[in-house]
Amino acid sequence: MFSEATGGGCLIVQSDLTMLLAVDHPQYEEARDALSGFAEMVKSPEYVHTYKLTRLSLWNAASAGLSTDQVIDQLRRFAKHELPPLVVTRVVDWGKRYGRVKLLLEDDKFILRCDDEYLAAELANTKGVAKYIRQTLDAVSFEVDVAWRGHIKQALIAAEYPAEDLAGYRPASPLSFELREQALSGASFRLRPYQTEAAAVFHANGEARGGHGVIVLPCGAGKTIVGMAAMAQLQTETLIITTSITAVRQWLAELLDKTTLKEENIGEYSGERKELRQVTATTYHILSMSERHRELLDSRKWGFIIYDEVHTLPAPVFRLTAELQSKRRLGLTATLIREDGLEGDVFTLIGPKRYEVPWKTLEKSGHIAAVECFERRVPLAADLRMSYAVADKREKFRLASENPNKYKLVQDLVQKHRGRHILVIGLYLSQLDEMAKQLKAPLVTGKTKNKEREELYRQFRQGQTPVIIVSKVANYAIDLPDANVAIEISGSFGSRQEEAQRLGRILRPKAGDNRAWFYTLVTSDTVEENFAAHRQLFLVEQGYPYTVVSDPQ
Repeated sequence: MFSEATGGGCLIVQSDLTMLLAVDHPQYEEARDALSGFAEMVKSPEYVHTYKLTRLSLWNAASAGLSTDQVIDQLRRFAKHELPPLVVTRVVDWGKRYGRVKLLLEDDKFILRCDDEYLAAELANTKGVAKYIRQTLDAVSFEVDVAWRGHIKQALIAAEYPAEDLAGYRPASPLSFELREQALSGASFRLRPYQTEAAAVFHANGEARGGHGVIVLPCGAGKTIVGMAAMAQLQTETLIITTSITAVRQWLAELLDKTTLKEENIGEYSGERKELRQVTATTYHILSMSERHRELLDSRKWGFIIYDEVHTLPAPVFRLTAELQSKRRLGLTATLIREDGLEGDVFTLIGPKRYEVPWKTLEKSGHIAAVECFERRVPLAADLRMSYAVADKREKFRLASENPNKYKLVQDLVQKHRGRHILVIGLYLSQLDEMAKQLKAPLVTGKTKNKEREELYRQFRQGQTPVIIVSKVANYAIDLPDANVAIEISGSFGSRQEEAQRLGRILRPKAGDNRAWFYTLVTSDTVEENFAAHRQLFLVEQGYPYTVVSDPQ
């Protein structure tokens, strides 16, 4: 397929808009960095990485200032063969659609402006767009209601004319603070180069085209630090929305440790506390609960909203976000994969992807741990085989997931990694409860009170508790930097997002050899094998191959 490593291009570009990149080619790193700006990575196993051109990837590129000519030039530079004509056509056709419609604020009017009268006529007759038009101003311009700014952007992307939003932001309450050079904990603190770059790309020197978008970095790469760096650039009151009270408190602790903000500047708005301060952290759940809680969005002149783990953004908050377009918005995530396919809504309502670094790139630089991934297959318990044979597919999955033969393997793995910090993660509470009894280890679930949960995490971090059993509460935003072994005993069907988040629990850089181990336990010859293959897909694409080991029957 490819010539010798020293000859020919490193990229095979195909008419179906997929591209194959040779890892062992001298141009690999240069080509990889270029592709990250305008193509989506599909998979990245050991030797050949696959990318794909999509409308969304080209619109992201255009929003970052990359022209269609530049995209085509980059493809020609690295291509082994002549570019297929269809690829050039698609790049031009899709890429040029971004920015043909602009949203502007002129003389206190919110304007939708097209680049020609024909497009204006088309949109005026597009039902989804027309309902937001107040009046026609001229042949190419309409006045629209600023209150529907987010909804208009959704309608435009549905019409395949994504808007370039240059309407800017309303004045907000200022907040003066700095990042520390030495954290209060005593550790030296400075941004890593990629964190500095991510924050700068998002900020875009304060221009209207900046200040909204998504930063994609692996778990453990310091997304919270990027958020704080963006806050330091904007110097405005900030609302932080995240997944749990634990994550809320981690954000607030990091802000106190690494910035000059004081306790009186920051607040927690949760089921336990209702503090509204210059920097307030809350949860998606709170915002989804009732109109009364959502009023906090208008209770202060927030100039900046941070959406932590933006890939988990629930539908009710999507609706709210459509109405928050006058505020700067940053989404942080390890993966933009959404099992509901709403990546386009993230693009319109939070903003385009502004910055991304491949997982393996940060592993090579030592900024995240080097992880070995294993799929350990165990036979189904003999007394469950008949029940499994006659069960429907959903019940088959549960029987396979809760296979009692997994207990012995977990015990063996815990013994093998004795002396390390071990997480046993699962879905089914009865299974986790039994595992906790057998290992004589504490169990953390959604029912565990926050105070008890935080104490157990503290004991784990300090090595007093070497093994902890956790349910889905561990999928997101748990700060356990010393965790270096994760054993997944059961999971949510084929969720790629969950698999990536669980691996992320052990990715923070480690002292010493900076290594970690991830095990997913699968019942052989059952539907769990197929679901596991799908769960692993994103991580395999990121360059984490699983070594499959079958235990004896």
